[in-house]
Amino acid sequence: MEPVSGTPPASRVLERIRRAVRARIADNALLDEISRLLREAVPFDAAFWAAADPLTMLATSPTRLENLGSGEACDSYWENEFFVEDVNHFRTLARRRTPTASLHRATDGHPARSSRYHTLNRPLGLGDELRCLFRSGGEVWGYACLWRAHGARPFTTAEERFLSDLSAPIGDAFRRAALLRPDPAADTLDAPGVLTFDRSGRLESVTETAELWLRELPFTQVDGDGRDAVSIPAELRAVVNKARAIAAGRDAGTARARLLLHGRWLMIHGFPLREPNGEGGKTAVVIEPAKATDLAPLIVRAYRLGRREQQITRLVAGGLSTAEIAATLCLSTHTVRGYLKQVFEKVEVSTRGGLVAKIFAEHHKGTLNPDIHTAL
Repeated sequence: MEPVSGTPPASRVLERIRRAVRARIADNALLDEISRLLREAVPFDAAFWAAADPLTMLATSPTRLENLGSGEACDSYWENEFFVEDVNHFRTLARRRTPTASLHRATDGHPARSSRYHTLNRPLGLGDELRCLFRSGGEVWGYACLWRAHGARPFTTAEERFLSDLSAPIGDAFRRAALLRPDPAADTLDAPGVLTFDRSGRLESVTETAELWLRELPFTQVDGDGRDAVSIPAELRAVVNKARAIAAGRDAGTARARLLLHGRWLMIHGFPLREPNGEGGKTAVVIEPAKATDLAPLIVRAYRLGRREQQITRLVAGGLSTAEIAATLCLSTHTVRGYLKQVFEKVEVSTRGGLVAKIFAEHHKGTLNPDIHTAL
């Protein structure tokens, strides 16, 4: 079957996937269903799926591997993403208008020009790959990489368009997952755990609390050979390599990902380390419960608040009146009221107190930080 968008078979598959993700959140069960349906229109032999932290684009839960072997492949994958000049990196794709790109087309039909093709694809018996970002409201909330076996035909432009049509509906499912309410009865650790990694990214030391965290963290769901196992979650691998890349001057920003675990939000932070003599190369990772200030930027994006709406929400959280907000932002009070109405509708509240509670408190188990408004 040639999976051209608009043909009856492809159209039926497209509608079935849209129905599957409508009003649902992205979890492992949904990813399994999407993958199964997608294969009917866009055949593939291996895949990687992950939610993404929209502030850092690092992988977070849920994550799913299909026929990609052991954890060593994940290490090579993230090292290529942050340390090697190559085509179709997710951060590069995020700057493009089209959310999909194939390796075959990016290399003008010569995939051997890609370093990733030699270090990851060929050792796993894979050939062409097709990447897709799942966007909602302009933010990247997840991504996927599909592979075909070595020697199989490359992905077509029609297949790229088909997957592009799914970017927004699947992105919405990932975004909705960020709005899950934490379980107030969730019994998880309170203390931070620390792990250190050597210059090559191998685990070097771990605190006792970090060991407990690792037992609770959701390992990447692996579909395929049941003997394969992922020893370290994909979320943690991505943070480690991002921190290493920042230390090496190959990337910028922060190595940080937010993760909802057992009804409670966690933060995974990555930090480059330096020895007393100034030599660097090692990395520390801290796993700890998320603070309200960590979650606020994520939650306002999950509610799809625009830039001005976020500004007004921040000032409301700071206790400013409508007149004070208008003066601060050089707007009329009528305009501020209009923005507030839009914010209330998006967040589904009717009062300022309800807005502050829903954005800053309901997603956080613990005491609301009185300085929370500085997070937006």
